[in-house]
Amino acid sequence: MKTVLCFGDSNTYGYRPDNGERYPSDIRWTGILKNELREKNIDVIEEGLVGRTTVFEDNIRVGRKGSDFLIPIIESHAPVDTLVLMLGTNDCKVRYKASAQVIGLGIENLLSQVKNYDKRIEILLMSPIYLGEHVWEEKFDPEFDEESIQTSKKLADVYKKIADKYGCRFLAASEVAAPSEADQEHMDSFGHRALADAVRKQIA
Repeated sequence: MKTVLCFGDSNTYGYRPDNGERYPSDIRWTGILKNELREKNIDVIEEGLVGRTTVFEDNIRVGRKGSDFLIPIIESHAPVDTLVLMLGTNDCKVRYKASAQVIGLGIENLLSQVKNYDKRIEILLMSPIYLGEHVWEEKFDPEFDEESIQTSKKLADVYKKIADKYGCRFLAASEVAAPSEADQEHMDSFGHRALADAVRKQIA
C-alpha cells in the first residue's frame, strides 16, 4: 500500500463556500482521490486545516503555522510515499504583508524540511487557486485586500520555479479550478472534482 499525504488549508479541508461547513468525503477533492485510488492500492491521507499558512503565526487561530506541523504529521502517517502540498492562500492575508516571493520562501522552508527528513518522498507542489476579485469586501473576507488578489495570481510562477529547483512535480490549481462566487475564496463541488482529476493524473 502506497501512502499519499495531502497537506493544505481550507481548500484541502473541503470548506463549503455556501455555508461554512465541510463537504462530505465524496465531494472534496482529497476524498474523491481516496475513493478512486483505493483500487490501485494507494491510501490518501487528508490533512487540510482552515487558516493554515506556510510559516506565519496566526494570532487569532492556534496551530496554523504549517512549518511547525508538517514533519510531525508526516511521521504520524509514516511511511509517506508522496506529499501533495498546497498552501499560500492564507499567506496573502493583509496582516502578513507578504509578497509572492516571500510566500515562496515559506514554501521552500517546507520543502527543505521534507528533503532533510526523507529524500525518498515524492512531492507534488501545487500553487493554490486565485482569490476572487471581490474577496476583500465586507460580506466576504476582509482579512484580504485588493493587493492580496494580485499576490495570489503571482504564486503559480513563483511556485513553478521552486518546484524546478527542488525537483518536484508541479500543478497550478488555478488552471483547473476557481473560487466560488459564494465566498470568492473556496472551491465549489465542480472545482473539487476538477482538481481531483488533475491531481490523480499527476500521482496515479
